[in-house]
Amino acid sequence: MRFELDENLPLELAEDLQRLGHEIDSVVAEGIGGAEDQTVLKAARTVERILLTLDKGIGNLRRYPLHEHAGVVLFRPDTSGRRSVLSFIRSRLSSLLEMQLAGRLTVVTESRIRVR
Repeated sequence: MRFELDENLPLELAEDLQRLGHEIDSVVAEGIGGAEDQTVLKAARTVERILLTLDKGIGNLRRYPLHEHAGVVLFRPDTSGRRSVLSFIRSRLSSLLEMQLAGRLTVVTESRIRVR
């Protein structure tokens, strides 16, 4: 799969995904760190990458309907901090990667993974 790593996620996640054979880029590497959500989503859609983020605003389907992006995975851990977030994502990564993520909003919480 092709992923776009939002600036709010640990870079180690990119390394994990590359080791698993996925293609990944980041908004920081593309020079759009700090850009508006719409700009980030458009950039990811243009290159057909699924955006990985902690940004709750991007999960708003009224503001960002499914047809406006290539897919979004919104991580919602109960704790913050780089190590905690990375541990949260790593513990769910294999299940997540088995799912159809393209063109969907996937919300990952402590208790479940919801796909819309």
